[in-house]
Amino acid sequence: MRKTVLSCLLVLSLGVTATPVQADSTLHRYARDTWRSMAAMVEPATGLPADKVTGDLKTRAKITSPTNVATYLWSTLVARDLRLISARDAATRTGRVLDALARLERNTPTGQFYNWYDPATLQLARSFPDSGDPIYPFASSVDNGWLASALMMVRNAVPAHAEAADALLGSMDFTAYYDPAARPDAGTGLLRGGFWPEPPPRDCNTPTDYAGTGVTVYSTCHHYGAPAETRIGQYVGIALGQLPAESYFGPYRTFPDNGCDYGWQEQRPAGQWKRYRGVDVWEGTYEYRGMRYVPNWGGSMFEALMPDLVVPESRWAPRSWGRNHPVFVRAQIEHGLKEAEYGYWGFSPSNDPHGGYNVYGVDQLGMDEPGYSSDRERTSVDPGYEGCRPAKPLPEAYGDGVVTPHASFLALPYAEQAALDNLARLRRDFDAYGPGGFYDAIAVRSGVVSKWYLALDQGMAMAALGNLLTGGALHRYFAGSGVEERLRPVMRLEDWQVG
Repeated sequence: MRKTVLSCLLVLSLGVTATPVQADSTLHRYARDTWRSMAAMVEPATGLPADKVTGDLKTRAKITSPTNVATYLWSTLVARDLRLISARDAATRTGRVLDALARLERNTPTGQFYNWYDPATLQLARSFPDSGDPIYPFASSVDNGWLASALMMVRNAVPAHAEAADALLGSMDFTAYYDPAARPDAGTGLLRGGFWPEPPPRDCNTPTDYAGTGVTVYSTCHHYGAPAETRIGQYVGIALGQLPAESYFGPYRTFPDNGCDYGWQEQRPAGQWKRYRGVDVWEGTYEYRGMRYVPNWGGSMFEALMPDLVVPESRWAPRSWGRNHPVFVRAQIEHGLKEAEYGYWGFSPSNDPHGGYNVYGVDQLGMDEPGYSSDRERTSVDPGYEGCRPAKPLPEAYGDGVVTPHASFLALPYAEQAALDNLARLRRDFDAYGPGGFYDAIAVRSGVVSKWYLALDQGMAMAALGNLLTGGALHRYFAGSGVEERLRPVMRLEDWQVG
């Protein structure tokens, strides 16, 4: 089991003094209860998880995605490794998922899965069950990246299903998203967000056939140019030998300080141009309350840290991600406790406690100027861009901040004591914990709680707990089969001036 990074005593605000052993016991309890919610999402007829389940664990959503399937697969591995379920149970669950995946309709030329399916029938979803809004089949580089990453774990963690996982992986072609001419200024390409097999009626699209299949698809007009959770597609493509390793340097760390050309970004960056493997990289950073960091798109925790659940970024990139992750966590804590004075922290897309789903973050930590705000009132800060965009007055106060527990779980490797303390206070002060662990989100000033469990968010919690309690088992599963040899040499090169 893990070597604890706690000091010999951990004082929680519940007024209880916890030894490191007791802290481990708390983490195990969180994992046990969180697994209960993941298991409750499984559709008995097919073995696939639903997108979410009600807080009483009785009513599942009638839709699911490749990312949901990925989080369930790695949660199953964690549950096995923590002895919450037997190895035989884990193998059975994994086998049912692989069988179901093999039956799902996909984009045949590229092997890419579409965005939404009915977990009970395995049919492509054509409308959202709640709203009735139409769904146009779409293959996402992010969704497929997460699913492929889980299959890469399975092939190394469940020998009985290695062949089936490899067969699925071998059919998935990530070159279908890769535009090699997207960054002529840098000498590399970028991934597009995804593609439709038929042009959608309203979304901007462009005809492409990057994979050279002879079949035209209709790609998103946008590329993924910011270092957000979207980088999982890049990692997987490189790890599978389908994308050039140099494409790792394609996404902007920040946009360059180039007059007003990028004056729309959150703030004027400090940095310099560097060259890695023939690619020009602007290594820019932003500043927030005395900290320097590389932002993500919206300023949320899962954009910053979800890929780190799979790829050991801090170990493979110690002078870049290894420096940035703890600063990002510290900045989120600073915002929640000192700037906004909520008394709690952890801001990331989640259910809105008052209904629906919404994006939350710390907007100053994002590259996009509006960013993701931390409260329902959308309170934001605009420091301006000297010579291009004037600064706006600082907000006098923040509103009903929305805190999601999965953000604290993501922070565990970098601020374990602070994360445990934050979770303990959320549990003490709100009706935030149910039979499947922490509910999805809490509006901390109104006290309203979203009593749902989401496969994405619970799956992030399971992965974080599993890595912490097993010394990085999910990282090891992902790194096998030649993955580390392809990714680590390129990831280790950069030296970000953050801190």
